[in-house]
Amino acid sequence: MKNQITGHTGLMCLLGSPCKHSISPMMHNKSFETLGLDYRYLAFEVNETTLEAAVEGLKTLGARGFNLTMPCKNKMVALCDNLSPAAKLIGAVNTVVNDNGILTGHNTDGIGYMQSVKDAGFDIIGKKMTLLGAGGAATAIMVQAALDGVAEISVFLRKTSRFYERAEITANALMTETNCKIKLCDFNDEDSLRSELADSTILVNGTSIGMAPNTDACPISSADLLPDGIIVSDIIYNPKETKLLSMAREKELPYFNGTYMLLYQGAEAFRLWTRFDMPIELIKNEFFK
Repeated sequence: MKNQITGHTGLMCLLGSPCKHSISPMMHNKSFETLGLDYRYLAFEVNETTLEAAVEGLKTLGARGFNLTMPCKNKMVALCDNLSPAAKLIGAVNTVVNDNGILTGHNTDGIGYMQSVKDAGFDIIGKKMTLLGAGGAATAIMVQAALDGVAEISVFLRKTSRFYERAEITANALMTETNCKIKLCDFNDEDSLRSELADSTILVNGTSIGMAPNTDACPISSADLLPDGIIVSDIIYNPKETKLLSMAREKELPYFNGTYMLLYQGAEAFRLWTRFDMPIELIKNEFFK
């Protein structure tokens, strides 16, 4: 019987909280079915407190791999046996491959984001980005953008943030390894934000501000901060149009959400686990239209 679960069926999953809203199970399971791969993908509510026990359980069960979402990405670093160069630099893991009990942590968020920019029809290589946030996803975007050739990145975060020291270390490492100029700015300094946005090609909200259920929240105070012509991007995909993106639409600015970042980071995770390419166009038509 097609798609029958057998004693050989392998497990993959998503760990995080909240994660019940995620479409990752649907897109991965459809991809397994389409390619005839004997795996199933589930979502489990796991937080920072329960993560270590969950990971040990998955190792014991022989799960082939798993994804991590908030709030587990940073803590997963210490639970891996090996880290990819990107995951080590970012300090966060969103994809784990299990090779006979040896866990290798990867970070595909940055790859997913940069591909989503291309997919939306924009070219930001050699240009300036203003990035809001310095958590796991935002740091992945900063790292991949610098590696791909974005010329300048202004990162806004609170100086009291637990990520501030890590952001400084990552920024310095990137400026040593690439030609990208990176500047850390105070999230609460609106004048500085206005100044950095004035010559930026793209604004990226790399925070969870505005994500459901807190859809009235916005990382910027006013649409007046958005200069003419700037591309406005939000890594949030639920809701599809955040308050930030509504501001961009009302000002007739180009904008896009985090839907395709989710797709492309998942596609890279799929490749790492199975060594097959996800059927992107099918998954787009099935779940992202």
